[in-house]
Amino acid sequence: MDVEIPKSAFNPLYLPLLREDACRYLVLYGGAGSGKSVFAAQRLLVRLLEKPLCNLLVVRAVAAANRDSTYALFRQVIARWGLEGLFKWTDSDMRITCANGNSVIFKGLDNTEKLKSVTFPKGELTDIWIEEASEIEEQDFNQLDLRLRGRGGGRQITLTFNPVSPLHWLKRRFFDRQDPRAVVQKSTYKDNCFLDQAYKETLEGYRETDPYYYQVYCLGEWGVSSQSVFAAGRIAKRLESLKEPAARGDFTFSTSYSPMWNRVLIEEGSVQFADSALGAARVYALPEKGKRYVIGGDTAGEGSDFSVAQVVDGDTGQQVCTLRGRMDEDVFARQVYCLGKWYNTALIALEANFSSYPIRTLENLCYPRQYVRQGEQALGFRTTAGTRPVILAELVEIVREHTGWICDRTTLEEMLSFVRTPQGRPEAQPGAHDDCVMALAIAYHARRQMDPPEVFWGCAVSRGRGY
Repeated sequence: MDVEIPKSAFNPLYLPLLREDACRYLVLYGGAGSGKSVFAAQRLLVRLLEKPLCNLLVVRAVAAANRDSTYALFRQVIARWGLEGLFKWTDSDMRITCANGNSVIFKGLDNTEKLKSVTFPKGELTDIWIEEASEIEEQDFNQLDLRLRGRGGGRQITLTFNPVSPLHWLKRRFFDRQDPRAVVQKSTYKDNCFLDQAYKETLEGYRETDPYYYQVYCLGEWGVSSQSVFAAGRIAKRLESLKEPAARGDFTFSTSYSPMWNRVLIEEGSVQFADSALGAARVYALPEKGKRYVIGGDTAGEGSDFSVAQVVDGDTGQQVCTLRGRMDEDVFARQVYCLGKWYNTALIALEANFSSYPIRTLENLCYPRQYVRQGEQALGFRTTAGTRPVILAELVEIVREHTGWICDRTTLEEMLSFVRTPQGRPEAQPGAHDDCVMALAIAYHARRQMDPPEVFWGCAVSRGRGY
């Protein structure tokens, strides 16, 4: 149907998504007052008007919740655009029908049997809108996803929600991994040009009175359900002021056989940083000549999906780089080797608990500076019942007193979900990650061992105090 809707009717942030038809999932999330639900209704009305055989199912966790939210919102937008003559609605079963035969049905997941009988007078189901998607279970989403089938493309699920716990299935499904079929758009009240000034001022007021609430509720960051071990308010403020990494990429290098060591080594001077938008290394400060750096590492072990190395300026304490990715141990060890070389042959302290393979790989590559455990003359940091509380207490103090040192968003988000259990043990919430936290704690603790290198086990490494 030929209906002209002016661009001024939409928030500018969303305009590029108005006719996005290639994705399977359109994920609209963010803080309160961002206008994401209004845009979802606007966009889906445009699809109903423009696309032949387009039928929409709108769902919430409870069917009755639709009447005063999604159903009312559709009627408001229709009236605002002066399109009452093109639509008919029946309040009894909450159904809206367009003059071209396309329909909208509103249902709840509190009675899944009724969803099985949903049919349309003309055509089949092509679109689903899940409002407040954080209120539904993943198994219900899967059933809806399976329901949206048929020949041809253009079938689409729109999800709108405010982020809740970082353990939620939505985060795991659409944020912890990149689904090529999904388009994700975050928005906050700052993006809503139609929001009244009084409401904006109400939201802004939380910036000073409750920084953590402001970060989660107003700015749409992933919150936590328990008390964070780290200073949540300071972390919230820091997250708000973060800048993008100065660079992102991976390391490349050349290898050659060394007769002296009877092994393949990485050639001196061959390490190069290669820019890549999906690279494992996020650089916040480039290496500076003459500066000293230290690297703490946490390899992917039981219950962990990521290998992480954190680089800290040994003199200022500033976090300058995070290497984080899913990679085999040998690949991780070689990337850490390159990372250390790049940062002026930094002192490297990799955790030795789960596997010593990366440590042995660095040794076989003759990396000249590895952390040595005090009293053991053994390489690598070992996390024990004695050392774990020490390094975490040191990191808690650093975050409280020097939050500005931390530059990596993933690290800060991990800190928010690093909580104290009922038994008093500080650890990541079940399902959350702590790789960045532990790697950074090791890096800061290893700063004390930044004295000149000595010869150890056939290669040059740094000796000094350690655990």
